[in-house]
Amino acid sequence: MSHTAHIPSHRKPRRSASKLAVRAGVAGGVLSTLAMAGTASASPSAEPVAETTLEMPVLNLDLGADVSSAVTVAAENTRLAAVEGELTAQEESARTGAAAEAKQAKEEAQKKADAEKAEKTAKAEADRKAEAERSSRSSGSERTTLKSAAAPQGSGTVSAPATGSAAAIVNFARAQVGKAYVMGGTGPSSFDCSGLVQAAYRQAGISLPRMSQAQSSAGTSVSLSALQPGDILYWGSKGSAYHVAIYVGGGKFVGAQNPSTGIVERNLSYDKPTGAVRVL
Repeated sequence: MSHTAHIPSHRKPRRSASKLAVRAGVAGGVLSTLAMAGTASASPSAEPVAETTLEMPVLNLDLGADVSSAVTVAAENTRLAAVEGELTAQEESARTGAAAEAKQAKEEAQKKADAEKAEKTAKAEADRKAEAERSSRSSGSERTTLKSAAAPQGSGTVSAPATGSAAAIVNFARAQVGKAYVMGGTGPSSFDCSGLVQAAYRQAGISLPRMSQAQSSAGTSVSLSALQPGDILYWGSKGSAYHVAIYVGGGKFVGAQNPSTGIVERNLSYDKPTGAVRVL
């Protein structure tokens, strides 16, 4: 017996042939796979490994054109807004101006109407007073004719027929006798006192003021004892007379007296005037 026989062997026990074959196959497969991978990586024609890439959406826009268009639109909107604001301001100004003009016109019309009303009222009152005074006088009162005034020869009223411009005035005035008295009337169918005088003088080509107050200041003052046909007679104060008429000669006058009598021819004694003026 060997002296080493009692020492156990250090060699591993042999594996069976079948297990060795399996292990050899596995190792061979691994080596084959590694070889193929190395060949693939070394080959220049090998396709690159695909990488996952996130693609951003492509904006197919012309940003410069869009910005320019937006600026143009904004500028146009601003211009239109400015124009609209200016038109609105002009319309408001026009409305304000029209309202002011309308108000002023209304005020002026009202003033004119008030003045005319006041004038008509004053004239009507004066006519009423004059008529009341005439009515209160009795037939045997203090009325006197111009002839009974005991005026010196040659200084009395003129009884000779009127001629020239005076004749035109007198004839027109007498032709209106019997027509109606209408306040504010200037003919041809009706007159008030100053309207009749104005129309009569127009026949002689003479323009007189419209109102009795102004007519009583026309021409030069004459004495009632030296009247001539065509002279203007007035009642009340000179420059503020409330009634006028036309002296037609023979101690008579023609005048538009009042609505109840109309246009009449009367003796001076019927209603003696305050004074007279001569325009001819």
